[in-house]
Amino acid sequence: MKKILNLSLLVFAFSIITSCEKDFDDINTSKTGITNLDPALVLNDAVIFLSYPAGTASYELGIVQQAISSNTGVLLGANFNQVNINNTPANWTNYYQNVVKYTSDAIGKTQADPTRANLMNMARIVQAQAFMILTDTYGSIPYSDAGKGFPGQVFFPDYQKQDVIYPGLISELTAATDALDAGGKIETSDVLFGGNIAKWKKFGYSLLLRAGMRLSERDATAAAAAVAHAFAGGVITDNVDNAVVKHDANFVNPLGNLLNGTEAANFYLAEPFVKALQNNNDPRLSAIAVRYVGASSGPAQVAGVATTAAANQYGMPMGSTDGTADVAGAALPGGGSRYAFSQIDRTRMVKRTSPMFLVTAGQTNLLLSEARVRGWITTGVAADYFVAGINAHMNQMVLYDANSAVAGADRDTYAAAMLATFTGNEMAQIGYEYWIASFLNGPEAWANFRRTGFPVLAVNPYPGRTVDFITRLTYPPSEILVNSTNVQQAIDDQGPDNLDTKLWWDAN
Repeated sequence: MKKILNLSLLVFAFSIITSCEKDFDDINTSKTGITNLDPALVLNDAVIFLSYPAGTASYELGIVQQAISSNTGVLLGANFNQVNINNTPANWTNYYQNVVKYTSDAIGKTQADPTRANLMNMARIVQAQAFMILTDTYGSIPYSDAGKGFPGQVFFPDYQKQDVIYPGLISELTAATDALDAGGKIETSDVLFGGNIAKWKKFGYSLLLRAGMRLSERDATAAAAAVAHAFAGGVITDNVDNAVVKHDANFVNPLGNLLNGTEAANFYLAEPFVKALQNNNDPRLSAIAVRYVGASSGPAQVAGVATTAAANQYGMPMGSTDGTADVAGAALPGGGSRYAFSQIDRTRMVKRTSPMFLVTAGQTNLLLSEARVRGWITTGVAADYFVAGINAHMNQMVLYDANSAVAGADRDTYAAAMLATFTGNEMAQIGYEYWIASFLNGPEAWANFRRTGFPVLAVNPYPGRTVDFITRLTYPPSEILVNSTNVQQAIDDQGPDNLDTKLWWDAN
């Protein structure tokens, strides 16, 4: 594996030296093929690329202690609290080279055409989510100048600080969502909602709610105003309105593709996640997990030794290497090695064709519960929103696979038990449930964890770390090389380009 890592680093370094100009052309240039497409189809490309890249498995899922790899080679990341240049650029590459580029093209083609106003505003909403993920990952980023290489000849975009970006995102989401008009042209080729303007409005306002809540610990006044506007406009509170990217054999789920391919035997559910669900008798564990009892290799992970029973699940300890995980795995019931720890079930939850949920009723109801506790909305009961969030995520499980369905009686028993301890523990309970409701949505799970500090998790101990969690990812080496002046200004403004520099809104 070390040889593979060394080779990959050499290839990566060579590619940076020989393709810097190509990278900027890819990010900023609108290709002829794209230029000739209907902007509705260009927006569809952007929507498809909203699916979180496979690199989230090495960082976001590990930082929030939901899934990790014990591999110390090309897959290392959060489990070892280290920078891995194979994976830290994943969000940057995906969202700038695809989502920002395509949405910029769609906006540019429609902004002077009043008959396509709905399409333009849909593209603005999609682009806002991409920028939210980017700034939540890296902090200061190209924002106003991003995507302007072809139309504006901006090849070295300035970076803007997060305290400028977030007000901009809130303004953009507000304006774009408010402007959507059910009486305007309906874009029936839309792959997200089939042109349903009511659903697009709920999506936009739900993102506005999310953006407003990001500011809860930094600017409560701005946060409350954004939350109130989003709530008044109407947000996603039912699974029928979920914003979800659907995949098929041609457009596969990136995480599912990773976990059903070469890395099928290299990622495992983290011990804190498994234990938390077991301790609370959470029926979602048996919907999510599978363990191949006694497995001592990847090929030994076969259906005949598989168990999905919650009591039989064992998560891999944080900070495990292949060696320490092999020792711990041998001590599990049934023996085996590291291959005997619990995994995300790739035959149910992370198939190549599994959906990728962007914004859900489960998440949004939980944010409404928090907003009600804070007094930022005055309608409804915090406990009711809390239970609605739990129920929505429980009911969402079947949308991954029929065999992941949670029985209604089990759902209700769990919700009642969690509700019994809600009063007096509202923020902790909401944060914990949001952590689970954002399972497989690495960027959102990580962002809300940093914002709230919930759930309370022990710091990953490797290698002797005791202070804090990873709070941001580093800029791509190619960006540092090509746009060095602006990157350095961002570092001067924000702090060192490492895993420990906190973002502006991360004031918890």
